[in-house]
Amino acid sequence: MSGPDDSGDVVELRVHGVSGASAAQVLDLQQTGQVAGDRSGGFYRPRPRCSDTTGVRGVTLEAYRWGDLPSGTVARTLAVVFLLPFMLVNVAIWMRPANPGSEAAVKSLCRVLALTLTVLYVLAIAGVAVDLVGWGCLASPDCLAGRSWLSWLGGRPTGQRLAVLALVPAAAIGLIWRVSCRPGRTFEAFRAPDDDGSASRLGTIGQWDAEPLVGRLRAIHVAAAFATLDLVLLLARGASDASAGTIALTAITGVILAGCVGVLCTPPLIDRDPGDQRLDRVTRTLRTTSVILTVAVVAYVSTSSQPWTQEHGLPGYDATLAGLFVAQTALLAALGVVLLWHRRRERDATPLFGLGALVVAATGISMAVAYSAELVYRVADFLDRDVPTGDGIASGPPRAYTWAIYGFFRALLITVVVSGLVVLISRRSRRRAAAAIVARDFPDPPAEAGPRLRQVRDAIARARFTEKLVPLAVLYGCLTGLGTATTTIGLLGQVPSDVIERNVRLPADAVTFGIAFGSWVIAAIILGLIIGGIFAYRTEPYRRHIGVLWDLGTFWPRAAHPFAPPCYSERAVPELTRRITYLVERGDAVLLTGHSHGSVLLAATVLQLPQQVGDRVALLTHGSPLRRLYARLFPAYVNDAALREIGRRVDWRWVNLWRDTDPIGGWVFFPRPAPATSGDPAAAVDRRQRDPRDVVTPPGDSVAPPIHGHWTGESDEPFTEAVRELVQRLGRRGGPTGTTG
Repeated sequence: MSGPDDSGDVVELRVHGVSGASAAQVLDLQQTGQVAGDRSGGFYRPRPRCSDTTGVRGVTLEAYRWGDLPSGTVARTLAVVFLLPFMLVNVAIWMRPANPGSEAAVKSLCRVLALTLTVLYVLAIAGVAVDLVGWGCLASPDCLAGRSWLSWLGGRPTGQRLAVLALVPAAAIGLIWRVSCRPGRTFEAFRAPDDDGSASRLGTIGQWDAEPLVGRLRAIHVAAAFATLDLVLLLARGASDASAGTIALTAITGVILAGCVGVLCTPPLIDRDPGDQRLDRVTRTLRTTSVILTVAVVAYVSTSSQPWTQEHGLPGYDATLAGLFVAQTALLAALGVVLLWHRRRERDATPLFGLGALVVAATGISMAVAYSAELVYRVADFLDRDVPTGDGIASGPPRAYTWAIYGFFRALLITVVVSGLVVLISRRSRRRAAAAIVARDFPDPPAEAGPRLRQVRDAIARARFTEKLVPLAVLYGCLTGLGTATTTIGLLGQVPSDVIERNVRLPADAVTFGIAFGSWVIAAIILGLIIGGIFAYRTEPYRRHIGVLWDLGTFWPRAAHPFAPPCYSERAVPELTRRITYLVERGDAVLLTGHSHGSVLLAATVLQLPQQVGDRVALLTHGSPLRRLYARLFPAYVNDAALREIGRRVDWRWVNLWRDTDPIGGWVFFPRPAPATSGDPAAAVDRRQRDPRDVVTPPGDSVAPPIHGHWTGESDEPFTEAVRELVQRLGRRGGPTGTTG
């Protein structure tokens, strides 16, 4: 869609946060029309017939609505829920320290950790199809009784059964391969204009074509996935037939897996120029070889005439699973060492103790292990029919999965208990700090304002709990890493109930109950994520709270895991850059206003604007998490140098509004007003808003002014005053230096 031909004086371009607000809500108007973009991401203005088509002092209002970019159909929402571990590990690679010396190591470790998730994905499905059904159920008359849909395979030779059921994980690999190939956008349509070369890494978000890197990663992960399936079949065959053919195929499988890991551990190689086709040929060769090898292995297993060793579980499967958990534990430990080592060399330590990447990666690994264990346990429970819970846990799925459920439940339980203690212990100090703020904002209040003052104090105290979440996140990440480590005890053939009863004297039945309960907790979490994900994209109140995870996670391009959801910033940031450039070149000045995550999108956009465009741009952020969250979680991309470069690019025409009642947004440069004589232009950026405006009911109303917290406030007087100020500062600039479009 094309915009109107007439050019105005100043265009106020509003960008919403993760709430997914409509265009009318962003503009604070009811009658809006789209002037650029499409249904997923577009620009809106009040309709010409609307009685109020302008904002402050004749400013033309426009909104960029990107809320539908990370969302989609119900099927896509379900895919996002189940691929959430992939998304978390992909986010972890962007949380590396600002120290350039750690970049190669953190990238390599995160990418190999991401590869282990793909391997776990295949092992879980193979554990259901090949181990539980093909090896266990089809060999048991009791399991086949009444299951005609399985009995047709019951009389087949073992090799044929396993070969047929190996098609299930092969189809699952093909499905996720196909889904990941869906392009997030057409890059050429949203390519950003050439910029002046921002020194900040945040300025590169959305500026490059990520598909070549994603394609390389995809080929590597598909190759590793098929090689993992081959390894499961070959280890089972090798337990009773260590022939030359088995050994040769196993060696080729090992070479493919080693090649995948080797390529991922060379960031300069895999991140090289997209135009370099040599590495693309290497990764495609790995993928093609792995697919051909899988066909050969399935044919070899199905036609093998040697008898199969009769064991309780699929031979080699338990050892492979436990070995994977050992590798994940070692990788997490190595990542922690790298992060701590380079943290000591940084001047500004973050509240995450430099372990942000480790915490998020460990959480992703924990969720993947929990998903896998729950899938295997639920299928085993279905196949076992009426077997008692204790017997099912002792004789059912691999011991490593039992320990995984125990570790997940233990980490979750300890974190919940510690969180409760932190809430209770910190309440007094948070309320004391909040009471001081309330006393400063509302001196000498009337007696009837007492209840309202307590509500304001509690709101501020709750908002300050955000800082307490950081050590809790570190605690949970460490506990989940420890939980992954304890899964290796399954190699000894021990179950948690026996080990704990022998060493801690806790009754085995209590431990068994805890594991069964933990399994149902995992099922409830998965079901909750599915329901929440569906409602998040159908109902705005749910979206405001639940959709945050999706919107924040898919902001970052796929650089670690190719099966993570596509990145919407690869379209949103270049699209914003193009629109702003067009408006300036046709003669307008542009006031950018971003709420919450919208301020992050605008920050990345400002860093990509050409200098002649930046001379006609001002920035107003409110409820911004740039300093409070992003600078702590992503120090290599959002730091003081990047924030000051943003200020310089708009000639410090930047105002940031923040409230003490906001649990997400905050100040960007200074929490308190700096002296005007300091000479630092950043001192004039932050403006604290008193929230609420008053604690007494105004004349003509029946309730006191609301507590806004993190909600938008485009209609509030502080916002309007900031707009007026920035419009005046834009008006003092010279005419546009670009060509009129």
